[in-house]
Amino acid sequence: MTTILKDYVDQAKRVVVFTGAGISTESGIPDFRSPGGLWTQNKPIYFQDFMASEAMRVEAWQRKFNMDDTFTNAQPNAGHMAIARLVQSGKVTSVITQNIDNLHQDSGIPDERIVELHGNTTYAKCLDCSTRHEIEFVRAGFEQAGTPPPCSKCGGILKTATISFGQSMPEEEMLRAEAATLACDLFIAIGSSLVVYPAAGFPIIAKQNGAALIIINREETELDEIADLVLNTEAGPTLSALLPHN
Repeated sequence: MTTILKDYVDQAKRVVVFTGAGISTESGIPDFRSPGGLWTQNKPIYFQDFMASEAMRVEAWQRKFNMDDTFTNAQPNAGHMAIARLVQSGKVTSVITQNIDNLHQDSGIPDERIVELHGNTTYAKCLDCSTRHEIEFVRAGFEQAGTPPPCSKCGGILKTATISFGQSMPEEEMLRAEAATLACDLFIAIGSSLVVYPAAGFPIIAKQNGAALIIINREETELDEIADLVLNTEAGPTLSALLPHN
C-alpha cells in the first residue's frame, strides 16, 4: 500500500498535508481525546470560564505548567521529518495542523508553510493587544504571585496561544487553510480522527474540489468512505517510505 501512496505523491503537483494528534503521539505527546488522555482526566476549561474567573485562569495555567515537561522535551519524529523533507522538495505546499506542539516548526518547516488551526502552546498572547509573551515570563510571575501576570504592554489577560473550547477559530488561519486546500491536487490527512469541525471539513473540501484524498490513521475515521486510499498504519514509518533511500 505504501507503493500506491508513493505513486499518488509522485504524480501530484501540489500536496497539502493535514496533521492531527496521531502524528505527535509518536513523539511522546499524549492524545487529548483518547481513553486515558488529558481530557478524560481533566474537564476542558471553556474560554468564557477562563475569561470570567481568575480561579479558572490559575487552574488553566497550572495545568499548562504541569504539562510543560511533556511538550518541551518532545522532539520531531520520523513522520514530522519526512513531511519537512517533502516541504523542502517543493512537493508539499502547506501543512495544516490541529496540533499545538510546535513540532512541525522544530522539524525545519518555515512558519509560512504551516497553518495552525488550534494555535500553539509554546508561547502566550495577550487577549487584548495580541502581544506575544514567552512561557518563562508567565511562569516566573505565576510562581511569584500565585496568579498569571498581566500583559507587560497593556495589562490585559495572558493565555497560551491556543484555541480553547468556546473560543472563535482564527480567521486568518482558516482562510489560509481553505486557500491551500482549494489549490491542492492531493490532500493527505495524517493522525487525525477527523471528527473535530470545522478543521475536519478541509479533507471534504479538497475531495469535493477534485483533489485525491488519502487518510493515514491508526484507526478508522468517518471520512474513510470518501478517501481514495486509507492506510491504518503508524505515520512515521509510512511517511519515511516516501523518501529516497528508504
